[in-house]
Amino acid sequence: MATLAFGQKVTFKIKYSEQLAVFVFLQNLSENYPENVFKTEFQKSKYCTEKYKNIISKFDKLTLDYSYRFEEFPYGSKKSVQTEDILKKNLIESKDLKDFQVRSIGIISNKTLSDLAESILEFTPIYNELIYNPNKEKFEKQLQEITKYSNEHQIENYFETGLLFYNSSWNNSIPFEIAFYPLPNSKGFTAQAFCNNFISAIQTDLKSYKDLFSVMLHETFHIIYDEQSLEVKTEIDNYFKENKSKCSNYAYQLLNEALATALGNGYVYEQLDGKIDTQDWYNKKYINLMAKQIYPLVKEYINQKKSIDKDLIDNYIKLYEVNFPNWINELDNIMTYRYVITENEKDFKTINQMFRYRSRSEYDSQITESSIEEMKKTPLTKMIIISKDNSEKLKLVKSKFSALKNWKFKAEKEFAEKIFLDDKSQLILLNQKESTIETLIKSID
Repeated sequence: MATLAFGQKVTFKIKYSEQLAVFVFLQNLSENYPENVFKTEFQKSKYCTEKYKNIISKFDKLTLDYSYRFEEFPYGSKKSVQTEDILKKNLIESKDLKDFQVRSIGIISNKTLSDLAESILEFTPIYNELIYNPNKEKFEKQLQEITKYSNEHQIENYFETGLLFYNSSWNNSIPFEIAFYPLPNSKGFTAQAFCNNFISAIQTDLKSYKDLFSVMLHETFHIIYDEQSLEVKTEIDNYFKENKSKCSNYAYQLLNEALATALGNGYVYEQLDGKIDTQDWYNKKYINLMAKQIYPLVKEYINQKKSIDKDLIDNYIKLYEVNFPNWINELDNIMTYRYVITENEKDFKTINQMFRYRSRSEYDSQITESSIEEMKKTPLTKMIIISKDNSEKLKLVKSKFSALKNWKFKAEKEFAEKIFLDDKSQLILLNQKESTIETLIKSID
């Protein structure tokens, strides 16, 4: 069951982090970022000079994001550690850039860390002049109102609700630090959670906080799900694998988002507003519909103070299978969780453009026995694109999958096939000659 350290509740600390805000500001000024309010303000300012453009360009080239997996956990059940998240955590929690650098030594190279701190130092006065100071009065008043709303509605209680529901754990002596920063001339807000942090850029005229806190809790529930013990993760993994439904694998892939949406955008919103939100809860069809479908079940567990168990998982899979049986064939759904092998690296860009939303993805540019074996270890949708040495490569693929035992193919002809595998994932084979990858994918039934 959930462990509550020293009998106390988790503490939510709401603050503004200048260092984080400047870091995000710099990210948004990158050439790789789409047009945004930060970029607009900078480009029309006196600071849009070669000197500062060069600093942005240098910042953009810094390698900040490395990751590592928790290998002992079932595949995909626990998020990989991202070093950029730890850097952002340190920006929020450190008192100045020197403190930030001391905390962050060893996470990235010393030279990169030094260059990062230098970029933030250079752009802090620019950020303050262009973004913070013009919005200071509104934003600081807003921060007070958000803190008051959080206290009045005892938002941290929903964190406890999540711990119990997910059968997860948290050391409650560690506070949950929430950092906001202003997002002028915009509608809506951003939301991200990691480690023991939630960060959000908020529009300066945001008046209703129930949306903000339901989304904040949604993101926080991902952390609580992630912090389930190895024992709990393994049990849940086994419940899905033991279930006989052919939908169980793809239902499992959807679990994390469906539960966070049902809890945050469903339960928390309803508690804060007094009535259920009749709008879409998530902007991705599959997550939105599944979250609404399982909401009565999730709410029943919360009301009965029950934790996630085999019955909930079996009912969850049944709801998926009964209501959405064809989802396991819809590319827009199954390509959210993808493992792509192709010897033409341009194909990766095409796939990412065709299926922009991805929850989990792996890529390999070699079609070999070992690369296919690595692919087989995952429950993801498996796409193999063959564009050269077609006969030889197709024979290799056929030899590696038992579901292809009786499969007949003509290597000299183009084709696109989808085969349901024993692990209940789909294998998509593209034999390319003249057509584009996009054309071949669109030809799949």
